Amino acid sequence: MFDAASSPGQNRRPLPPAQSPADGVPGPRTPLSAQEGQAEADRPGEQRDGKQRDSFFDNAKYLAIVLVAMGHSWEPLKSDSRILESAYTVVYCFHMPAFIIISGFFSRSFDMRPDRLKRLITGVVVPYVLFETAYPTFKNLVTGSHDEISLLDPWYLTWFLVALFIWRLTTPIWKLVRSPFAVALGIAMLASVTPNIGDDLDLQRVLQFLPYFVLGLCMKPEHFQLVRRRWLRIAAVPVFAAALAVGWWAVPRMNTAWFYHRDSAQELGAPWWCGPVMTLAMMGCSLLLTACFFAWVPGRKTWFTALGAGTLYGYLLHGFLVKFADYRGWFDHPWLHRPLGEILVTLAFGAAVTLLCTKPVRRVFRFAMEPRMEWAFKQDAGTLARERERAAVG
Repeated sequence: MFDAASSPGQNRRPLPPAQSPADGVPGPRTPLSAQEGQAEADRPGEQRDGKQRDSFFDNAKYLAIVLVAMGHSWEPLKSDSRILESAYTVVYCFHMPAFIIISGFFSRSFDMRPDRLKRLITGVVVPYVLFETAYPTFKNLVTGSHDEISLLDPWYLTWFLVALFIWRLTTPIWKLVRSPFAVALGIAMLASVTPNIGDDLDLQRVLQFLPYFVLGLCMKPEHFQLVRRRWLRIAAVPVFAAALAVGWWAVPRMNTAWFYHRDSAQELGAPWWCGPVMTLAMMGCSLLLTACFFAWVPGRKTWFTALGAGTLYGYLLHGFLVKFADYRGWFDHPWLHRPLGEILVTLAFGAAVTLLCTKPVRRVFRFAMEPRMEWAFKQDAGTLARERERAAVG
């Protein structure tokens, strides 16, 4: 994400009106209509081949997912390195917010039309059920444990699919209310002081991350152009340097669980009033670093641009690698807790998630991520009419 795209005002065509949540966007760019954009927005995994994609968003999604994988690889190592834990703190402050904002941006045209609901089911609900079953089964096979499978208790990475499904379904509501971002932020603040929400469907995370999704819904293409100005790319350097310094200072003083947004203030052993205060403070820090992150994302087509179409694959599949290494005790080797070992682990997981975003891997796992399930749904009369019309024209 660390490249200088051309200045927003220089020979740039407008960004697309709408596209996918966890997925990327068209390339150089033929602007899409709202209907075409939404057809792509309904799939979280991969856009239809043949559609133009916007390189900026594909680049941003790929780089964000690499940071996610690296952050997960740091978790078993960071307790022995203050530098690594500082970097972990900074990365966790913005990598998921950036991903969620993009998800919201490409959910703007979502409505309850039957074909879009079908895509939401096949692209989000079905992968959730499959991976929520696969993760504990994988653990039982590798470790010999007997963990139960529960669709109400998202396991490891699957919380994002639950959140995406709920956020998507509420999209029409956010279009109706005034000041949707303020309302969503208020809900997040209330959630942070409500420990009895419980763990079902990881609703704490769903509600506490909600403002980022709603912010994405409220954003327009020109907002992404604003953060990609040259002076902002330059200013992002001292901002990130300051963030790392603050992260270094905060390591012994702050519970990193605040960044996960999965617990209330009371559950973290803090007074109730810390919940709203931390929600606002972390929102400010996250948005600042996310803006800096977007400022560094290249706007041109790069060697990794095409990988942005497979970020959901990389996200869900890399968890098996992290957990396998953890179950086998590989992270316990002393040399991995030294600087060279930490660097090698970081590079290894960055390369692994890159591989998992490639087309061959996507072809193999498409049955789980983007299944074709026409047999499961009634045929919508409107869709059939449109298909007959297209056939007649063709």
